[in-house]
Amino acid sequence: MDFGTEKTALDAKIVTTIGNPNTGKSTLFNRLTGLRQQVSNFPGVTVEYAKGRLALEEFDVQLVDVPGTYSLTAQSPDEIVAVDVLQGAVPEIPLPDAVIIVLDSTNLRRNLFLCTQVLEAGIPAVIALNMTDSLPSLGIEINYPILEEILSVPLIPVSASTGDGIANLEAALVNTLRKPTPNRDLAICPDIDKAIEQLLDLFANHQVSSIEMRRAFIDKNGLADKRLSSRLGEPYSQLRDKLRSGLGKGRSISAIEARDRYSWINAALKKVQSVQDPNKNKAVEILDRVLNHPLIGSLIFVLTMGTIFQAVFAWASPLIELINLGVAALSQVSSDYLGDGLISSFVSNGLISGVGSVIVFLPQILILFIFIIILEDTGYISRAAFLMDRVMRGMGLSGQAFIPMLSSFACAVPGIMGTRIMADRHDRLATILAAPFMTCSARLPVYSLLIGTFIPNTHIFGGFIYLQGLTLLFLYLLGIVGGGVTALIVSLLFWKRKKSTFLLEMPPYRLPKLSSVAVKLYGRAVVFLKRAGTIIFSVAVLVWVLASFPMGNGTKTEMPPSISQSYLGQMSKAVHPLFAPLGWDWKVTAAVIASFPAREIVIAALATIYAIDLSSDGKAAPLSEKIKNAAHENGTKVYTIPMVLGLLVFYALCLQCMATVAVIRKETETWRWPIISWVYMTSLGYGGAFLVYQVGTAMALAT
Repeated sequence: MDFGTEKTALDAKIVTTIGNPNTGKSTLFNRLTGLRQQVSNFPGVTVEYAKGRLALEEFDVQLVDVPGTYSLTAQSPDEIVAVDVLQGAVPEIPLPDAVIIVLDSTNLRRNLFLCTQVLEAGIPAVIALNMTDSLPSLGIEINYPILEEILSVPLIPVSASTGDGIANLEAALVNTLRKPTPNRDLAICPDIDKAIEQLLDLFANHQVSSIEMRRAFIDKNGLADKRLSSRLGEPYSQLRDKLRSGLGKGRSISAIEARDRYSWINAALKKVQSVQDPNKNKAVEILDRVLNHPLIGSLIFVLTMGTIFQAVFAWASPLIELINLGVAALSQVSSDYLGDGLISSFVSNGLISGVGSVIVFLPQILILFIFIIILEDTGYISRAAFLMDRVMRGMGLSGQAFIPMLSSFACAVPGIMGTRIMADRHDRLATILAAPFMTCSARLPVYSLLIGTFIPNTHIFGGFIYLQGLTLLFLYLLGIVGGGVTALIVSLLFWKRKKSTFLLEMPPYRLPKLSSVAVKLYGRAVVFLKRAGTIIFSVAVLVWVLASFPMGNGTKTEMPPSISQSYLGQMSKAVHPLFAPLGWDWKVTAAVIASFPAREIVIAALATIYAIDLSSDGKAAPLSEKIKNAAHENGTKVYTIPMVLGLLVFYALCLQCMATVAVIRKETETWRWPIISWVYMTSLGYGGAFLVYQVGTAMALAT
């Protein structure tokens, strides 16, 4: 959709929502637009923004939600586009007619820094004071009328999560669009204002916006400064340096701005905010000391992760068993009803066994995501990020890398996209290449199948820990170590880069809302099932076709005399010698190769292969039983403990996800890094599996 064209045709008003991260800005955007929204990339960059339609009385509004930012000092790609949208410097998005500034009412001091900067840009504004429903529990009182008078723009208390105040916000926005008036001069940094006015007067014919000139003058060597220096040339640079020198007297202008702005904010808060129960804040401080303590906090973090991994197996087992029985029964009923032949094989062996074998692991994935969502909503994730900052830096990663790396435990794609918050390109590259090592949800079905089938559910350490959960924890740690070593290598290659600072907001502790958790969990389940219904379904069908043809005796109904004589068998046997040192037979080889587009496909591929295999007893049974009984041609077991552990290591280290490869290409804007990443990770996976299998087999023979 072209915003410029639509504005001309429909006289649409452009309204931008802006605010700090974690202020509920996106929740408010969703509340205002409902389902009338779309996510796109800004032209020329990979940073995403959301746009949606909002009908307000006589106005057709196009609402644009830009990435969250703490200030208008643009450094990372996210911050750059947020500032560019405000000044109308983004193609296809005209200068906003108004802006909705979203503030977290529980953390006004931090939020007012960006708010006052935006108000100085002169764009008509409405302030949405969000999360006001949390104020009573924190003992905070805010005098809304006085704060509105100080800021001199409409200020509407709202709760985006419940919908309270949304109607008042829409009414205030309508009034602002009807009678747009410049914001009152807040006179926060009067000396800086005078210097900027001189620069604007001198270059009035060059169409420089006040916000661009302000950021260029304040942020020395920043993006805006470099842009204007290149565009306006030496006259601008000379006057700018003269004004900076006279005003700063040895101090940076940005430091002067921060001092003056926070002095103004502190004075304003004394007039409008009071804390009725300071003991509540003391309780938060005590809890933060515990969770952020290097030793105690680390112990809590490890115990929390260990509990999650044990729950993934212990809680999900009954549900998995139930789904397993259902899939097996459905496959058997289908086979009995359709009889023998291609159609019966396609439905029972290709569709039901292939896709069903992956859906079986949905309970474990949902249990994992329940914990992750709760940790996010309670505010614990930010504490864990602070705790892990030193560890991240030891790996050669910026502290800012923690959140993208954490996101990669769900999926590497949003984790890699999350590196846009990082200003330093080498920090971004190190994080991008490390992120695919994190154990994503696609690896979990593979881990669950192999661990649940071959690792005994033994209680160790006095029955407190399950061996299966400990094995899963080891695989997660292996991925973390792999990512850390990779980041360290990249860091050493770019050792001359500047060290970046890490600023992290500690959001207030909140009890997660059941409705919010349910909505997020539903979204994750839909994503997983869509993959099962698209990618996994397609590959399962392909595997079935290759394993079912050519048909025997020249007829159209008989399967190959043996699956080893099928196209799949012939192709897999041709490359099997390369993987034989890992202990794999040709069936495992075929399934693993089929899973390179998406790693969880290996389960669907194995289920389809074993379902078609005429050498088996032909009975419908869970995949776990079939792989337990799988044997080489000489009668020895395929899935020995060394082979299984090696296969687990292979999946922990190998890059088997074309979506991840594609997003690395998109974010780095070159094919060099995705190719390097794929070759590097696949080589690590192969080497790790080789060592584990060969050493493990030798040890088993020696005993």
